[in-house]
Amino acid sequence: MAVTFPDLSAPGATRRPSGPAHARALRGASGPARLVGMLLVGLLSFGAVGGATAMTRLTDNIETAGMSALGANRPKVVPPKDPNAGAPLNIVVMGSDSRDGDNGGLAGGGEIGARSDTTMVMHISGDRSRMDLVSIPRDTTVDVPSCTTSEGATTAPLYGKKFNAAFSQGVQVGGSVADGALCTVRTIEELTGVYVDGFVVVDFAGFSAMVDAVGGVDVCVEEEIYSPDANHLSLSPGIHTLKGQKALDYARARKGDGLGDGSDLGRIGRQQEVMASLARKVLSQDVLTNPAKTLGFLDAVTRSLTMNEELGSISGLSGLAYSLRDVRPDTITFMTVPNEYDPYNTANVLWTDEAATLWDNVKHDRPLDAAPGSPSAGASASPSPSRSTGEQGTDGAATPDPEPSSTDVKHAGEEAFTGADTTKVCG
Repeated sequence: MAVTFPDLSAPGATRRPSGPAHARALRGASGPARLVGMLLVGLLSFGAVGGATAMTRLTDNIETAGMSALGANRPKVVPPKDPNAGAPLNIVVMGSDSRDGDNGGLAGGGEIGARSDTTMVMHISGDRSRMDLVSIPRDTTVDVPSCTTSEGATTAPLYGKKFNAAFSQGVQVGGSVADGALCTVRTIEELTGVYVDGFVVVDFAGFSAMVDAVGGVDVCVEEEIYSPDANHLSLSPGIHTLKGQKALDYARARKGDGLGDGSDLGRIGRQQEVMASLARKVLSQDVLTNPAKTLGFLDAVTRSLTMNEELGSISGLSGLAYSLRDVRPDTITFMTVPNEYDPYNTANVLWTDEAATLWDNVKHDRPLDAAPGSPSAGASASPSPSRSTGEQGTDGAATPDPEPSSTDVKHAGEEAFTGADTTKVCG
């Protein structure tokens, strides 16, 4: 079944959107499809963009033998099919700062309510060779359009508000995190002209559990950090392995010593670094060769997610994961929408003219740094021979992930970087 999404961009649309599906629904599946689907959900949740590659590496550890000796007329086993093969996909990934349930003890203070603490548009190229994750600052000044909730209610439009007001508005009117996601998607489509195929929302408890399941994430701290508002987070300069709660505090901290100007922009950079580190950790041999860590991560992934039903299809997830098996950290790009301070409200930002080029590249399936007017890739992009035949190379060996280089340091949150780039130098 192809991934589809309600037409949220149509003004006054009365068609009821397909309802969301909690990730726990995936746990009823069995066999390889369940494992691949869960891995892809992990990939979608925080851009842990190696889930499909992890599945490939796990299966590579299994010794195999052909069954042709049992007869020539046996049914042929074929890999799972990508229901959207050749077509790019855009998936909105959100981190919810709702204080409900287990999240309350992890929030570290703050206002009561539900907002989208993190929002990224994840673009999967049509030829499945590339992934781009574009962060949208929550403090962007925007007009929030009216949207329709999962139960058919209509929200009022908002003008000159922060971007994350869209999520809050949906939750207030519709009563659920899924409704917040629907209104966020509607707002993104209105602002960018980019069609959205689906959404994934992960909460504090889910993120914390994922980090704990893999033994923590490594981060580089350049100067001493102390943030009373982030559960009194205290970190000395150097490389730290942060477990669940502390990793969450680091990713969410805004104000305090060593955290820059206290804006959301600095926090975005740290969030991108944590996501890239989590992806590398999931792909490391320490996780892939440890069944307890692998299964613990997959279980954590599926406990705290909300997604649209179409995206949650096991058959669709399995096929998409298989088609993404060649994606590596160096083909995953993180970027923040180009912005400048809002002259009428310096606590907010506005998108610059470069943002229009960025979204046009996303819309036409081009790399994020493509020059304006470059040929579009779109659905015409064809899979590479290795992707269409299932071969990994002439010798059957997987391509090793490149080692990060400290000679060309990227600035997370300020410029584009890949999962294989160095964003800080410690020691």
